[in-house]
Amino acid sequence: MLDNNQLLRFTTAGSVDDGKSTLIGRLLYDSKSIFEDQLQAIENTSKKKGHDGVDLALFTDGLKDEREQGITIDVAYRYFTTPKRKFIIADTPGHIQYTRNMVTGASTANAAIILVDARHGVIEQTKRHSFIASLLQIPHVIVCVNKMDLVDYSEEAYNKVINQFEEFSSKLLVHDIRFIPISALDGDNVVNRSKNMDWYQGAPLLHTLETMHISSDINKVDARFPVQTVLRPQNDTHRDYRGYAGRVASGIFRVGDEITVMPSGFTSIIKSIDVYEASLDEAYAPMSISMTLEDDIDISRGDMIVRSNNKPEANQDIEVMLCWLDDNPAKLRAKYSIRHTSNEQKAMIKEVIYKIDIESLGRNTEDKDLNMNDISKVKIRTTKPLMVDSYRENRTTGSIILVDDTTNETVAAGMIV
Repeated sequence: MLDNNQLLRFTTAGSVDDGKSTLIGRLLYDSKSIFEDQLQAIENTSKKKGHDGVDLALFTDGLKDEREQGITIDVAYRYFTTPKRKFIIADTPGHIQYTRNMVTGASTANAAIILVDARHGVIEQTKRHSFIASLLQIPHVIVCVNKMDLVDYSEEAYNKVINQFEEFSSKLLVHDIRFIPISALDGDNVVNRSKNMDWYQGAPLLHTLETMHISSDINKVDARFPVQTVLRPQNDTHRDYRGYAGRVASGIFRVGDEITVMPSGFTSIIKSIDVYEASLDEAYAPMSISMTLEDDIDISRGDMIVRSNNKPEANQDIEVMLCWLDDNPAKLRAKYSIRHTSNEQKAMIKEVIYKIDIESLGRNTEDKDLNMNDISKVKIRTTKPLMVDSYRENRTTGSIILVDDTTNETVAAGMIV
């Protein structure tokens, strides 16, 4: 049974003018998720621009530049809810120069909607976005073949796109790929089934999003609890309380489990798991809890509590797929702050192993300069060990960011290999 409060995050990607913003506008409009005043404002803007009906793309293109140019530049987040689920949409831009925006928008997504224009089929941009979705280990990909109204709702045109995509996607690490023929402009197969494509037997897009099984996307095997702070209330009811608070990154913790604190290696038993005024028998990702232990151990922010029989690697040398986000190029052997869960250390980029050529998706071992939007495999050295899992196994404990200490800007986001 579906949890009605379950949150699904999804990202949209596609080439420029493939209709991403129109699709999201259609989703919001047809699922009655738009406030009256928003609708009024957009109807007025549409009239000013000389459109006959409502320009649905305006619901998401929030930046003035975007409305003037009719393109998406930044990541636009939209929240909507249906009786079955809550959704957060990250509408990400299509251009190469905004690769970093797509990476940030997609990093927490359960699903990616990739739009393909039925007339043009799978193009370079489609491959690029699918590759990034695969790199970010997004568990579910929905390929929406859009603008079916412009190919006379032809099943043949739809099947041609499927064949093109399947041929290319066999090299990607995505386990669940689904295809839906749609017309975002007219609303075919977005919220309601299309009368124009009775040959398509599958569900429309919203129903697919509402019923997609995402509980198994969270790693339930590797129990990881990064400590954010230590709670010492010092009041009459909790005189001796010493709780370790944070968010369960993955796995399940139960009262009575034997745990190990990393990096110190001390072991203990979980005495209680507390949330606000209640105590629980078990906690799992992504719950925020406070945990008490049978023994008094020196634990502080940045330490990680794990189950004794299942530990992450403690490493100072890590290999990372890095997306460079900053305007200034990366400096080899310069000092950066690295943030991993609640742990912050100093680090440097020791070596660039190869860069991904975003055009051909090949590996470039000659060019070692990291500029904005570049994705590359690098070796990083940290001052103290980090407790890491590979990103493929665990998206929470397998990701890092690099921060420039002088500007305090986040300069890179990385996935541990």
